[in-house]
This record gives sequence, structure tokens and C-alpha cells, in this order.
Amino acid sequence: MSGTETFRTTTPHMLKESKQYASQTLMGGLSGFESPIGLDRRDRLTALKSGDIGFVHSWDINTAVDGPGTRMTVFMSGCPLRCQYCQNPDTWKMRDGQPVYLDAMIKKVDRYKDLFKATGGGITFSGGESMMQPAFVSRVFHAAKEMGVHTCLDTSGFLGRNYTDEMIDDIDLCLLDVKSGDEDTYHKVTGGTLAPTIDFGQRLNKAGKKIWIRFVLVPGLTDAEENVENVAKICESFGEAVEHIDVLGFHQLGRPKWHEMRIPYPLENQKGPSAALKKRVMDQFRSHGFTVY
Repeated sequence: MSGTETFRTTTPHMLKESKQYASQTLMGGLSGFESPIGLDRRDRLTALKSGDIGFVHSWDINTAVDGPGTRMTVFMSGCPLRCQYCQNPDTWKMRDGQPVYLDAMIKKVDRYKDLFKATGGGITFSGGESMMQPAFVSRVFHAAKEMGVHTCLDTSGFLGRNYTDEMIDDIDLCLLDVKSGDEDTYHKVTGGTLAPTIDFGQRLNKAGKKIWIRFVLVPGLTDAEENVENVAKICESFGEAVEHIDVLGFHQLGRPKWHEMRIPYPLENQKGPSAALKKRVMDQFRSHGFTVY
């Protein structure tokens, strides 16, 4: 998209006339964001499609977790996958998030831009699955790039078809979850299919972007040697884009949310990987020439 392109913004008439709506802001994890709570369903869908609003679960400021430097990580609501080890099942449904104005999000990035530049940080969109809201995310990224702020997308790549090449241009780094190396295991873990992740990673490489691979190691589910070898081969297909691979050991920190939401938790009694298992998997990736953490 060109720097001279004019985006349509949400206009005042789209809000209900009540001053209660006009003055309301989000609290808790989204404190300080102006929210178009008064939009009716039709106008909300229109604004969502254009990217004038995005449905957000929460956000925080962190260091060296979701990309380099100090980062503003925004957790978007909505996800098409149902990963067995998901830490945030409360982000699955977009309607459970809060609508936030595009301008409010951009202003928040602008507020922290000096901090980002000083620390080599920036903004990261995570989820849920941020690719469910491509217009909002890509417009924030475009604005961030115009400010000189580093951009990072945390995604499974499953909805890569939602991203045009122009949208990819505004991504500096992708934290790409490669959840499995074979189709059967991928479907068992997520309920989805593997091919879109591979396709998106290859598109990122073609565009000259950087990738940090994330692989969740679950004993008895994703740890088979053949599965890990297949993940490594997939990562090789991303060429020079891959800077490193993070092997993330499964843990039970997400279990309380499943219980609270009364969703049957498929890994109720699952233990995390032993040190020996994690070393074996890391060594497998290293044998393919990858830097591994």
C-alpha cells in the first residue's frame, strides 16, 4: 500500500448518540483505549472489515518475550485453531474481545515509540490469531513503520491467505508457530491443516522477512523423532529467513483457564518434557544447522 493512500475512518454518525457511549473507555487489561461500544452489529462488522476497529483481548509491555527489545504485545481475539495445549482459550472467540478504535491503537504505539527505538523493540500482534483481523493489524503495522517502529507478527500462519504481499511488506519479524511436521499430528494438535503454515513461511522468505520458529514440545504428542525431523525440513524450506528455533516445553499454566471456562482439557495429566527429551529435540534441529534455544 502506498504512503499516500487514504484510509476510511469510523465517523461519528456510526456511534449511538448517547454520551455514555462517546465517553466510555476500556478498563482492566485494555485501560486507556477508546472503544466504539455503541456500534450496532452492522456498523461493527463494516468497521471490522475495513480495520477501523479491532477486537482485542488485552495488551502488555514486556522485554525479550515476543520479539527483540521492549515490546508492546497486543493479544487479538479470535482463533480458528483449537490447540490442545492452548494457554489462552479465552481468546478463541472474537466476540469475547473488546472493540478498539484503530486510531486509539496507533496513538498507543506513538506514545511508546521513543522507548521502542531506544531498546530496539516495537509492537507485536499475538492472540488468539491476529491473522483473523488482517485489516486492523496491517493498518497498525503500516502506521508503525511510518513512525520507524519495528513490527512483529506472532502467528500460526494458518490464515496466511488473508495477507496480501503489501501487508507482508510491513512485517519486520514473524514468530511462526510450526506446531507439527506431519499432517496427522498437526490435525490432532490443532484441528487444522499444515500446508498454510508452510506456504506462509515460504512467502515470508521470498519477501526477505525474518522468522523466529516456535515449536511446542509435548511428550507423546509432538516429540516423535520423525515429526521433529519433518519440522526441521519445513524450516529448511524457509531458507535464510529463519534466525533461530525456540523449543518450548509444554507446561500446565493454561489449565486453570480451561477449568474456569468449563472446557474439557485434553492434556489434564500431561507432564512437561524431561531435560533429556528437550536436549534430543534441540540437537535434532541443530543437526540441520539451526540456532536453537
